[in-house]
Amino acid sequence: MRRLAHESNLELLTRDRAALDLTRQSEVEQFFAGEDIDWVFLAAARVGGILANRDHPADFIRDNLQIQTNVIDAAWRAGVKRLLFLGSSCIYPRLASQPLAEDALLTGPLESSNEAYAVAKIAGIRMCEAYHRQYGCDFRSVMPTNLYGPNDNFDLDSSHVLPALLRKFHEAAQQNQSSVTVWGSGLPRREFLHVDDMAAACYQVLRVDEEKFWALVPASNSQVNVGCGEDVSIAELAELVAGVCGFTGSIVFDRSKPDGTPRKLLNVSRAGALGWSARIPLLEGVRSTYSWMCSQMETQGLELTRGKRAE
Repeated sequence: MRRLAHESNLELLTRDRAALDLTRQSEVEQFFAGEDIDWVFLAAARVGGILANRDHPADFIRDNLQIQTNVIDAAWRAGVKRLLFLGSSCIYPRLASQPLAEDALLTGPLESSNEAYAVAKIAGIRMCEAYHRQYGCDFRSVMPTNLYGPNDNFDLDSSHVLPALLRKFHEAAQQNQSSVTVWGSGLPRREFLHVDDMAAACYQVLRVDEEKFWALVPASNSQVNVGCGEDVSIAELAELVAGVCGFTGSIVFDRSKPDGTPRKLLNVSRAGALGWSARIPLLEGVRSTYSWMCSQMETQGLELTRGKRAE
């Protein structure tokens, strides 16, 4: 929304969940029938980290299949000119060759801890491709790596790794704890992209001329990977976050907890060919996200103050 708001020639149309439940087909159809919509950015989804995916697989596959099916079909019926479906890098096989290219899709088993979510997102990609093939719809897909930034979810039970670490290390620094426990071995490697970079990628991918886009992108496995092209180990990430939060104690890795996929580095050459590349370095992005998190804690009246940052 912040990225699109800068475009003077775009009129933005949004609804919150209270006004429009995307899991309800009738509500989605009524919404599209009552509006004249040119572009759709389909970012709505049920998302979460390893714990949430492990404990609620039925919720993840049901809600995501309902949301994307309702919106994609209603967009076609309403004559929407272009739609962008947002997936996830977890769609790729657990042990696929690195960096992950788009044609690695469905070439091997998925990571079991988030299989339900991944299956739903794969279905969304294939649905966009099927509507393109059968109806000529200009429906495109992007597959982001791990995202972070303002408005992230910092709840320790349902968040992804980076916001969870920010919350953990912040609280540990404020309470002068001697150690922080991090799930897993610390060995898996992950790629992280700031949401502002992701927003720029979405806008760039969708605004590319239709003829040019489909000349560069195949009709099958048409998704576009979106990442920064670099990854770090969870141990390295923990050290970085600890420094930003001003935590000086020890970091303990709980190897009894799952690691997830060993590595998920994306090949982003297709996105580059479409005119996009990441701009925000990880340290800069983590610092700004930490600052945003602290400001939210303060305005919400929580008894948490900003820790001293390492420069």
